[in-house]
Amino acid sequence: MKTVVIAGATGYLGSYLTSYYQREGWCVRALVRNEQVARTKGLEASEFFEGEVTQPNSLIGLMDDVDLVVSALGITRQKDGLSYNDVDFRANKNLLDLAIENSVPHFAYVHVLNASKLLNVKLVRAKQHFVEVLQSAPIKSTVISPSGYFSDIEEFRGMAKSGRVYMFGSGDFRINPIHGADLAAACFEIIEEGQAYAEVGGPVKYTHNELAEIAFKSLSKKTRITHFPNWISIALQRVLETFTSVKTYGPIQFFLSAMRMDMIGKCYGKIRLEDHFAQLEQKEKQNTG
Repeated sequence: MKTVVIAGATGYLGSYLTSYYQREGWCVRALVRNEQVARTKGLEASEFFEGEVTQPNSLIGLMDDVDLVVSALGITRQKDGLSYNDVDFRANKNLLDLAIENSVPHFAYVHVLNASKLLNVKLVRAKQHFVEVLQSAPIKSTVISPSGYFSDIEEFRGMAKSGRVYMFGSGDFRINPIHGADLAAACFEIIEEGQAYAEVGGPVKYTHNELAEIAFKSLSKKTRITHFPNWISIALQRVLETFTSVKTYGPIQFFLSAMRMDMIGKCYGKIRLEDHFAQLEQKEKQNTG
């Protein structure tokens, strides 16, 4: 039986990767900070390895007899005093160094689409720095760049709940976001094929206006969208970068920048955003009922 290490196993994508590799018959070694907390969250793995990715000494033994590392490790919001460079670059570099030291044959990393166009964003810059190191390292590598997660697009539903969706520009830029389950399956396929790089999206391409319309429809509400000129987005971003800490502006910087371009990857999967929003609505009704 082959063994895979999943880093970022308790995150949105990591939990789906863990489940998918187990169903495919792999021994899954989930790297977690706290096994009990991970189990409480519902994570199931063949093995749990407790370690701090920012502390290499805590990772000794992690890569023993491992065939593959898949890292979905990263932070959207800075916490615990850790920066994007600490986690998205340095922590992944710690894993890569350990994999090479233990002769692991293959290292896969989940990146972000259009990284070369988003290097003004600190989060993306840290990720891209790691990708450059990975691709020049003496190990077979796969870099997977998703267009966007359904969990990110839920922001539109949150605004729709309040009665109005606000967006910058005309709303005509397009994205094909992907569900975590579909992305995990795509990652498995791409890695098994030995691809060096892949851009991945969901099965349907939407304009930003359509995202808002779907959000309102899922809530049985009238569509109300307010568009602001793009220059306001750029000005707002500069103000936040000047007068707030990276902990505050980091996630906003990424969101605003990514919303000013198409984010289209190769279509994978079957789960549509409409289905996802309908499922969320059903769960909320059950919880309140």
